[in-house]
Amino acid sequence: MYLLLIVAAFIAVFPLVWVISSSFKTSHELAQNPLQLFSSSPTLEHYRKVIQEIGFLTNLKNSLLIAGCSTVIAVVVSMLGAYGIVRFFPRVGRQLTKILIGTYMFPPILLAIPYTITMVKLGLMNSYIGLIIAYLSFSIPYAIWMLIGFFQTVPIGVEEAAAVDGASRFRVFWQISVPIILPGIVATAVYTFINTFNEFLYALLFITESDRMPVAVGLYSLQGSEVLDWGAMMAASVIVIVPSVVFFMIIQRHISGGLSEGSVK
Repeated sequence: MYLLLIVAAFIAVFPLVWVISSSFKTSHELAQNPLQLFSSSPTLEHYRKVIQEIGFLTNLKNSLLIAGCSTVIAVVVSMLGAYGIVRFFPRVGRQLTKILIGTYMFPPILLAIPYTITMVKLGLMNSYIGLIIAYLSFSIPYAIWMLIGFFQTVPIGVEEAAAVDGASRFRVFWQISVPIILPGIVATAVYTFINTFNEFLYALLFITESDRMPVAVGLYSLQGSEVLDWGAMMAASVIVIVPSVVFFMIIQRHISGGLSEGSVK
């Protein structure tokens, strides 16, 4: 069993290790022996080119801003929406969740033209706000669907006990229910952040200025018409991967712990 787990872990990690190691290879090594795992003469030339010449850090800043705002707004709105459905509309909750998840039946490409027409009429093309609104339109429904299941696990008796002690409805929500489902909120935030950080289609359609492009479009723009700079591509890919990994490492402890935090008077 351990041998199988080691093999599975190696298969899962090897592509990431290869990308990172390739970003430190020289252009000659990438052309002559791309399968070589480690470079005989590591270089930071590709990172210098991506950061200084191409300005990829600007794309990274744009993605962090867009994904961060989308995540915060989606999580806050979804928490309130899911809690309201579970506590105030329990009978229609099941049907409503089916409608919410039904929005994912349509592939993003079908909504590209209506979204583009709407953004043009609202004057939100080539703006962060327009892209964030587009992301919220498909992030919030799925986040609500996820959080409904978590709020349903909160014992109603705990909330009633807090209400008897004089706690308001909002205080019960914020100090009792939210800490209990904190792992679910974190999981929802992780999903929303990664989904918006890596989104490509709407970012390509709505953003045309290079200094406003997120990393997904910036990475795509590195592809030349005839020649592909693999070194720059690998270095940019590492820069794209790092924020998601760091974000997950920061909040991963909240996913596995704190299931019953806030339930003790």
